[in-house]
Amino acid sequence: MYFCKKTPMQLQPSKKIYYEEQQELENIAVIDIGTNTAHLLVVSLSSQRNIFTPFRVLHKEKITTKIGEGGISEGYISLEAQKRLLNALKHFKEVLDYYEIREDALFAVATSALRNAKNQRDTLEKVFEETQIKIEVISGEKEAEYIYYGVKTALKIGPENALIMDIGGGSVEFILCNDSKLYWKESFEIGAQRLLDKFMPQERISETNINLMNDFLHKKLQNLSRILSLYPAKVVIGCSGTFDTLDDINHLKKHRQLNYNAKESAFSITEFKAIYQEILSKNHQERLAIPGMSPMRADMIVVASSLLNFILDTYQIPQVRVSHYALKEGLLAKKINII
Repeated sequence: MYFCKKTPMQLQPSKKIYYEEQQELENIAVIDIGTNTAHLLVVSLSSQRNIFTPFRVLHKEKITTKIGEGGISEGYISLEAQKRLLNALKHFKEVLDYYEIREDALFAVATSALRNAKNQRDTLEKVFEETQIKIEVISGEKEAEYIYYGVKTALKIGPENALIMDIGGGSVEFILCNDSKLYWKESFEIGAQRLLDKFMPQERISETNINLMNDFLHKKLQNLSRILSLYPAKVVIGCSGTFDTLDDINHLKKHRQLNYNAKESAFSITEFKAIYQEILSKNHQERLAIPGMSPMRADMIVVASSLLNFILDTYQIPQVRVSHYALKEGLLAKKINII
């Protein structure tokens, strides 16, 4: 979700903020390098930090890098993907310099595509050489943990068991929890780009391939099945690109105004099923024409929505909520000690 339409030179410098002890608080930034998108979040800390007002957003943007394209299934970041990533990070560096982000106030992490890349070290060294940005490649477990913190920062989970679900390009994270307890979390390397490569060789997915994908998911998600047999979930809380796009499509179908400042949203199972069937029925160009469709997700949303449909049907979960906070907000919340 992108809402910062100003360049760094158009933005006014923020005033430095002082906490209760009169300690000067610098601006803080998070970079999240996913399989498809690089995200930048720059914030200043609230003078009265708490779960409701943890920070003030100064700059937020995302750039499509598709570092998993053309190599994720073989475990490589291609040269073209490296160039796209470098271009994005060079732009982010300009923003970081504008906001005077110190080295110790920048937290840059990378997830599935780089986590599994055989040329991870070469890619990271090239990034540092050209941008001076140090990237930490985090484990799937740590990724799931930060996503959990992000969701908890955005919304009240409630007393009933919820299944948090983050569909990335390389991996999918599941967290089973309620307001008072985190039961289980795990990251699975079955992200949308991987599913696209494996099950959607053409611009439409066949019924045969949907069935093959469902069989594949049954095998891959045995740990999820076991935990949900013990602690059934009453709601899916989805976060990140697929859920943001589905939510945007649903809002526009209902002639509702999009609110890019909202922390949470929701859509019904009936609403999701209608969108899912429309997505399945269309080719690439027709999907692009759906109001609210993100161009970079016009293909991946087919397999990502099929994955969500599998989860809802297999585990009989009757409700979907959407958190507009995920990994980067969770990482930030952890670093400033509000979670």
